Amino acid sequence: MERTDVAVIGAGFGGLGAALALAERGADVTLLETLAYPGGCASTFRRRGCRFESGATLFSGFGEGQLFAEWIARHGLDVQVDFLDPVVTLRAPGLELAVPAEREAWVDALAARAGERGPAVRAFFDTQGRCADALWSLFSDPDLLPPFGFGGFWRHVARVPRYLPLLSWVGKPLRALVDAHGLGDLRALTLFLDAVSQITVQASAAEAEAPFAMATMDYYFRGTGHVRGGIGELAWALTGALEGLGGRVRMTDRVKALRREDGVWRLETRRGVLEAETVVANLLPQSVQQLLPENADVEPRLLELAGAVEEGWGAAMLYLVVEPDAIPEEGAHHLELVADPDAPFLEGNHVFCSISARGEERAPDGGRTVTVSTHLPMQPREDPATYIASVQARMRSTLRRLAPGLAEAVRSEMTASPRTFERFTGRHRGFVGGVPRRYGWHNYEHMWPSPVAEGLYLVGDTVFPGQSTLATALGGVKLADHLAGRSRAKKTSARSA
Repeated sequence: MERTDVAVIGAGFGGLGAALALAERGADVTLLETLAYPGGCASTFRRRGCRFESGATLFSGFGEGQLFAEWIARHGLDVQVDFLDPVVTLRAPGLELAVPAEREAWVDALAARAGERGPAVRAFFDTQGRCADALWSLFSDPDLLPPFGFGGFWRHVARVPRYLPLLSWVGKPLRALVDAHGLGDLRALTLFLDAVSQITVQASAAEAEAPFAMATMDYYFRGTGHVRGGIGELAWALTGALEGLGGRVRMTDRVKALRREDGVWRLETRRGVLEAETVVANLLPQSVQQLLPENADVEPRLLELAGAVEEGWGAAMLYLVVEPDAIPEEGAHHLELVADPDAPFLEGNHVFCSISARGEERAPDGGRTVTVSTHLPMQPREDPATYIASVQARMRSTLRRLAPGLAEAVRSEMTASPRTFERFTGRHRGFVGGVPRRYGWHNYEHMWPSPVAEGLYLVGDTVFPGQSTLATALGGVKLADHLAGRSRAKKTSARSA
């Protein structure tokens, strides 16, 4: 029977972050992944001789001093990152907004559109920027994220003036900040806010918890880039770094059952039984429940998280191959399209498109691959196939209306439903994006890493700090810090005894 200090289940970026950080701290780590490739929701898969991003999305953390940039430099990873400008182009009928890489340029553009209300737009972004700076500083310095030590506590005390702008907006929706500046009817601003909130905090601006939404509004401007060849290139590179530190990576090794006996966890896997003192699960809470015995002693938090996930979204997808010369932009780029800004940003009315760069060799004969996604509510349907087909038809209609050049250049199409997404990523029922951050004080519960059963921890987009590739990886790092601290404390106690 094999043994390891820590077994990490799932090679999404939360699991990759935890496994690599633990190995960097000297732990004996085994990473187990059901699929043949790492990355989870942020993976690159192969079908029909083409390579597609599993989800249409943006990736941050590549700026100077940020986590992915530091890992690439520290481990000498062969990963090439291209920074985009514009980062994304947002289109609705009669309106096109190219969001630049520089935040100041974006504020200038929106203020110019607002005319005499330009000063109100600048005041809105001044408040938002101060709140975002306070929160993003935590991501640039993970020592300030829970759990933080004595030094981190006093650094937080010194930063109290920077946190004060946040207090007025805790427990309130982002729309309250918009209305406070008299900008609720400024179409360009409200379209941008609803679009960015839906893809980041999984809720409209009228529902989104303001501090979370204000931070994610800066996502485009904080080290956001395109990994050449697909985000899966970074995921594979991180597994190589883990192996270079002595960690074990076991792809296509599904964990079938998980039980605790005699003070250790026993993982029944496709390749046999693995014993571990600690288990880190980069899984949705429902998937963890399925692995445990019915009588397992779990914390109520596991059940609470499972219920919160059920309030979230699935996705319908179109995986396209397009003619390389039909799109004028040479580099990778992103389109966000809204057919009707007054309707919910769901079910094909709002789509996000990630388009590969020319020359990335993603498809035969130089074709470029495009991942197109839209959010879906996940309540049961009498005829789910008909429902999904209708949503995908609306997605095509939105593409034809707002990105006709792309729509006309389609060489081949592969469709996907939440069930397909579950197969491509391993996500329970195909849920995407984590728990929606709808406004309220409940968002600030459980910010400290804590087990859901003795020696069993969660990482990923359902636990703090949450919903982005960067955030899930940082959550893995902070859990590694917590576990390393517990290990040191146990060793000190043993020596004292």
